[in-house]
Amino acid sequence: MSTEIQQKKSPFSNLTVQILIAMVLGAVLGIYVHNNYSIESAKEFSGYIKMLATVFIRLVQMIIAPLVITTLVVGIAKLGDIKAVGRIGGKAMGWFFTASFVSLLIGLFWVNILQPGVGLNLSDVDVSTAVEVTDKTKSFSAQNFVEHIIPKSVFEALATNEILQIVIFSIFFGLAAASMGDHAKPVVKVFDIISHIILKMVNYVMKFAPIGVFGAIAGVFAIRDLNELLLTYAKFFGSFLVGISTLWIVLLIVGYIFLKNHMTTLLKRIVSPLIIAFGTTSSEAVFPKLTEELERFGVKDKIVSFMLPLGYSFNLDGSMMYMTFASIFIAQAYGVQLDTPTQMTMLLVLMLTSKGIAGVPRASLVVVAATCGMFKIPIEGIALILPIDHFCDMFRSATNVLGNALATSVVGKWEKD
Repeated sequence: MSTEIQQKKSPFSNLTVQILIAMVLGAVLGIYVHNNYSIESAKEFSGYIKMLATVFIRLVQMIIAPLVITTLVVGIAKLGDIKAVGRIGGKAMGWFFTASFVSLLIGLFWVNILQPGVGLNLSDVDVSTAVEVTDKTKSFSAQNFVEHIIPKSVFEALATNEILQIVIFSIFFGLAAASMGDHAKPVVKVFDIISHIILKMVNYVMKFAPIGVFGAIAGVFAIRDLNELLLTYAKFFGSFLVGISTLWIVLLIVGYIFLKNHMTTLLKRIVSPLIIAFGTTSSEAVFPKLTEELERFGVKDKIVSFMLPLGYSFNLDGSMMYMTFASIFIAQAYGVQLDTPTQMTMLLVLMLTSKGIAGVPRASLVVVAATCGMFKIPIEGIALILPIDHFCDMFRSATNVLGNALATSVVGKWEKD
């Protein structure tokens, strides 16, 4: 009887289908508003409708910190000893840095081959739009980088959703719990129960995902003339899509090499998180849902809870590819010549400075601006890519989700879990 009921279930009850419908409806509404109302009215509408996306993302952010701290502590405690943590951590970091390096190289390769910034007309660029990003780069220093990684208070880190700081505290707490053996089991058990309660909350929050995606898409299309944008930025956006497509092909090939036929199952599992990340331009928004789907895929909870928080801090493949691409695009636009050794130095600088920026608003742009400043490229060049950045961010966010799902699954297989 239950099987019959399942078969009669409407396809519209599927979250992925609901989100796709929401994206289409949001785009249609946004385009209608853009074409039929004044700029001021469209901006006002965009501000209000985007609140739907803000509500959804804030609901997700509400549960990320407690989910990370509970799952990571339980994951490390279940791993059992420092050797196991070190072994899996070593594999994770090896994967993350290799993936980051390959992503940066792909961006470097295509921006040099396609040269989207060469011959660009800079006369119409509104430099004032870059002020928000360039202001953030002023505080981007080695000292602030360390302060961003190491927490001075776990409560402050929890309150501000500093993922990497929460990860650092959770690793120390988990290792200490693991070293105490049976004495720490009651505490670990409490954390385990809390993590399952929070994962249950995820199901409730995800019901709001289509509304959030609808608001995000409608808000953007209401104030952006897509045809005009794509015409103006056709070369940049087209070149970026070539780069991000290459990265997807590489990730999928690597996935099939390590996971064989299971890769197809993994892709089916993560379709919903991929579309949510694409629609909301936030890979953070799918962290809880991705945790759930990877466990359903068959990766042990102790691996998922250890790998994903690390991945969200160190393994942002789509963002990495974009960083080299955007930095050298700006250099090309301003006619700044960068020889191969300089570009490789830039790549290594991006490799290091990009780590630990998860959760920083417009993090990719802040790192690009800071890198441009270091290599004497005009920082205000960020204004060149700001108008199209939202659409690039959709692809970056989805790629980050794919990269983290793949890394977690492969390390899980290496650990025979």
